[in-house]
Amino acid sequence: MTKTLRDRIPAPIRTAVSNSARTYGRLTVSGRLLPGFLICGGQRCGTTSLYRALQQHPAILKPNLHKGVHYFDTSYHKGLSWYRAHFATRGTARRIQDQTGLVPMAYESSPYYLYHPLARERFARDLPGIKVIVLVRDPVERAWSQHAHEVARGFEDITDFEAALAAEPERLAGEDARLAADPSYYSFSHQHHAYRARGQYSQYLTKLAELIGEERILVLDSGQFFTRPEESFERVMRFLSLPWIGCVDFRKHNGRGRPSPMSPQLRHQLTEFYEPFDAELGKWLGHTPSWRI
Repeated sequence: MTKTLRDRIPAPIRTAVSNSARTYGRLTVSGRLLPGFLICGGQRCGTTSLYRALQQHPAILKPNLHKGVHYFDTSYHKGLSWYRAHFATRGTARRIQDQTGLVPMAYESSPYYLYHPLARERFARDLPGIKVIVLVRDPVERAWSQHAHEVARGFEDITDFEAALAAEPERLAGEDARLAADPSYYSFSHQHHAYRARGQYSQYLTKLAELIGEERILVLDSGQFFTRPEESFERVMRFLSLPWIGCVDFRKHNGRGRPSPMSPQLRHQLTEFYEPFDAELGKWLGHTPSWRI
């Protein structure tokens, strides 16, 4: 695998640079932006590719260090000043506005926000008027991709996908309720081992809409985003009330291969399981999901 420039920098140096940036961010927090929109999932649905396409727009400002800040799910105890320190200064925003005539927007992408039971109400409260973009893909492929991703990162020791699916109900039993009841509680399995559950997109979207309204949610079909990226990107620009400026590289990022094929029996079982959820999702997309055509 080809290493990025960041990968070639020694870990101690990366840590020192990251700590210095966070310290500077905290010292200048009062003059920093908060996000105007969030990419909230779904996980393994093309969020990294959309994030990198959007960061090419001159009036869309990414976080200073990482794609996902994970404030509203796992770091909420650190406080809003800590969160604000991750974003661009108002001075930077003013310079961009002078150059482009556009009011810049900050953003970040943390896919776990869609799934954590407290994240939605937190950003609905702390970021009034926030807009949310959610990407969705074939939930069977999404679950399979997530499992391969977690195994590769060392977060999953059940390397057989079907066995991991079988273990999911016991691993997640009661975790949603515990997370909702105790803001200090953290569940490793809820964050990393929810393979089947996360493809039930319509359930999460309904809960999100109850807090911020359907009009502030844009749902994109990842199949269409990767085959006709210009059309999807134009929809995003309209949703954010921004003009499309400049050329955009729509390269696919963060893809991952599978160690072995999925059995036809398991694929059929999962496809049937998701059928009612996909039917509900069609109402959000305004069309039948691409994987059901």
